[in-house]
Amino acid sequence: MTEIRYIVTGMSCGHCVASITEEVSEVSGVSEVSVDLPSNEVTVRGATLDDERVRAAIAEAGYGVAGLATA
Repeated sequence: MTEIRYIVTGMSCGHCVASITEEVSEVSGVSEVSVDLPSNEVTVRGATLDDERVRAAIAEAGYGVAGLATA
């Protein structure tokens, strides 16, 4: 399973978490989405992840990707 962690801008509340989770969950290949509001990190797991599609889903939810989180 692959994991990508994104730093996401513009998140401030539970509605933000729900919106991102809903949009990213619909991307083909995504099996799990977890959002950590205090650190502004979104972790996406799946067998095959398409970075461009995940980023597009985050944008569709109304948020920006500032970059990838490092371990």
